[in-house]
Amino acid sequence: MSSATEYEPKPLPFNKSLTGISDKTIAIHHDKLYVGYVNKMKEIAVKLKEMNESGVGLDKANQSYSDLRALRMGESFATNGVYLHEYYFNVLGGDGAASGSLVDALIEKYGSLEKFIAFFSATGMAVRGWVVLGFDIQLGRLKIYGCDSHNQGGIWGCVPLIVLDVYEHAYFIDYGSDRPVYIADFWKNLNWDAANTLFDKVKTYTL
Repeated sequence: MSSATEYEPKPLPFNKSLTGISDKTIAIHHDKLYVGYVNKMKEIAVKLKEMNESGVGLDKANQSYSDLRALRMGESFATNGVYLHEYYFNVLGGDGAASGSLVDALIEKYGSLEKFIAFFSATGMAVRGWVVLGFDIQLGRLKIYGCDSHNQGGIWGCVPLIVLDVYEHAYFIDYGSDRPVYIADFWKNLNWDAANTLFDKVKTYTL
């Protein structure tokens, strides 16, 4: 298992053009923004490793400001920036055709797939950063969470299944400020097989 210092960007899991979301947007989003988060995560990991090995700065650790605090805050922002983007890209590249174990579970929980999509999509209009359908292992059930920033609003013990990026960089080139149309196209591009695979891995796990 590799360490954060050795982590490498994952290639896009699809090679087709998407509905509404241009190849240019995907290239900038993946090749520049996402790869930039991976590089920053690795840089921070190296600095933390050096600090741990040398001990330099540990005696100055402080919650108002210190080098260690800055690294720890940057670490959670960059690392979540990596992982959330990977979950987002993981469920793109499909045709939106909904079937499988996750779809069945969503219908059971929300009454219909349409109700789930409406609630998830509305959350995408209510937050500034991310919407996550996850399997919450504390609750032992599916749950929608939203957050404004990579390291704000995340829930420990929640495994992401479907992740939507609603930062403007994800859609502004193609949609301008029309976020609702971008979100509607997200569902047209959803790879439900990928989401089902993740769900099948975690649905039986509870604390």
